[in-house]
Amino acid sequence: MGQNTEAYVTGIGQSEVGVRLTRSPMGLTKDAIMEALADAGLTLDQIDGVASYPGKSHGYLGFSPVGVDEVIEQFGIKARWHSGAAEIPAQLSAIASAADAIRAGHARHVICFRTVYEAAAMSRPEEFPPLRREHVEGYSQWTAPYFAISAACWVGQYAMRHMHRYGMTREQLAQVALNANRNALRNPRARAITKKPLTMDDYMAARMISSPFCLYDCDRFSDCSTVIIVSAGDALDEVKATPVRIAASAGRVDRWSWDQAEWMASYATGPELWAKTDYKPKDVDTVQFYDGFAFFPISWLEALGFCEIGEGHRFIEGGTRIALDGELPLNTGGGQIGAGRLHGFGFAHEAVLQLRGQGGERQIPGDPKVAVATSGGGPLAAALLLARD
Repeated sequence: MGQNTEAYVTGIGQSEVGVRLTRSPMGLTKDAIMEALADAGLTLDQIDGVASYPGKSHGYLGFSPVGVDEVIEQFGIKARWHSGAAEIPAQLSAIASAADAIRAGHARHVICFRTVYEAAAMSRPEEFPPLRREHVEGYSQWTAPYFAISAACWVGQYAMRHMHRYGMTREQLAQVALNANRNALRNPRARAITKKPLTMDDYMAARMISSPFCLYDCDRFSDCSTVIIVSAGDALDEVKATPVRIAASAGRVDRWSWDQAEWMASYATGPELWAKTDYKPKDVDTVQFYDGFAFFPISWLEALGFCEIGEGHRFIEGGTRIALDGELPLNTGGGQIGAGRLHGFGFAHEAVLQLRGQGGERQIPGDPKVAVATSGGGPLAAALLLARD
């Protein structure tokens, strides 16, 4: 028998998910790392790689307060490989990069983490001072002069185009938020984010943020750390958890200016993912799609070929297809809209839970074996195909 050169998710961990938590960012990171190690049955001595995205954000610590070097230092990791920067397609590309490093023989067990602290940082500006500049530069040159600092403004343009070009209605768009709410109510770690059922009337009456998005179409700043451990195929005898193979990955980076872009980066990422595997959309049992705003999952459905371009809103109409017992369960843990803005890593975490049959109250029926998790979708996008085989 030949050597197994595949890469697998062998451990997952997540800290408390909250709003304005007082536990430090490194404390949350520690909680998630220790849970992931216990899940995998590994010790810190066995970890030889660390990855994250986008690395420590010194200009805005709430967005990314913990760097790879700090984790290596804090936990005494003897790293043979590490990566922690924004120069990759999107958040889940950190996991894809770890898988590539493992396949190349640079590491055997890699901790991939994403720690966010935006809600707490906003509540404690004396500890986490907001970035202030005298000049507009970098990415902000494309948005700040037009008072479009929020991504809601950028993504809203694409959603409005779908309304005008393909006939999407707000009632159809609402199904993303309603589905997220139902699933989040079944997720114990979403208690700080979602506390009561959301109705269509509630949704339609909510204040608008940036047309066509209302309050419930937007994810919520949260504080949390999520960890994914990626291991080499020939090291599976060292772990105890059910391994989930990283069957394929893909990603794209478009112009940050979004200058008259016809399509978001998700639309190029989808076909690239299927070009790297024998799996097809019909083989997928659940999808965990980035939902910083409610239009993103609709675009990912189209980009990945679960429906034709311009048909995503019809695919989710009524909410039955994307429900837990539907033909393509979507964001079974509540996504970011229902379970907090974990900045992409929460989707990989939830996909592994579902493929292992550990979803608890929100576990999808049957015997799910294949999932897709995505992050981003605007000027940058990444997708992972995960398989229990």
